[in-house]
Amino acid sequence: MNKLSVLLCDDHEVVRAGYRRLLESTPDVAVTAEAVDGEEACRKYQEARPDVVIMDLNMPGLGGLEAARRILSRDPGARILVFSVHENEVMLSRALSLGVLGYISKRSASRVMVEAVRQVAAGRIYVGQELVPLLVRHGSNCELSAVAALSRREFEVFRLLVDGKSVNDIAGVLAISPKTAGHHVTSIKSKLDIPDLVGLTRLAIRLGIINP
Repeated sequence: MNKLSVLLCDDHEVVRAGYRRLLESTPDVAVTAEAVDGEEACRKYQEARPDVVIMDLNMPGLGGLEAARRILSRDPGARILVFSVHENEVMLSRALSLGVLGYISKRSASRVMVEAVRQVAAGRIYVGQELVPLLVRHGSNCELSAVAALSRREFEVFRLLVDGKSVNDIAGVLAISPKTAGHHVTSIKSKLDIPDLVGLTRLAIRLGIINP
């Protein structure tokens, strides 16, 4: 039997070890590569060409969403499964809009991980049961709608900003100039009608984009 090859991306060694054992306890899945951040995930994908990428969203530097976007921009056929602590409409819709096929929460990942990998490898969308209600909610929340209106790049800058990164840090992570990063920050504040970092951080916490 040809095993499904998996690239496992998470910055915590203990988490990777646990899921590697889980996946390799099955007869049809093998973890063939691992990455600790988004940059390494992109590089390892090009090297290993796995059947499935299992991607955490909260990794240092380049986040999981941006790593997924870069991988899919180079290979639209890439099959990516997100597993994350985030259980909210913003992160779920952002991931699916990129072309990610699966999204499961770390709260239930050990129960559904293997099935999710198999489904995503087959090219089918898989969303964890606890996240399904988020797919059918209507966008009545003004804050949610405002964040959803940010461009892809603005959302990545927003995520890094509320995660404590400076404009120069953001420029380095996203490989853009500090001036461009600063323009994005100004645009974000204008679109969200929030003038300061404290307000942006509170918004991110309310929407579950970061943990308090």
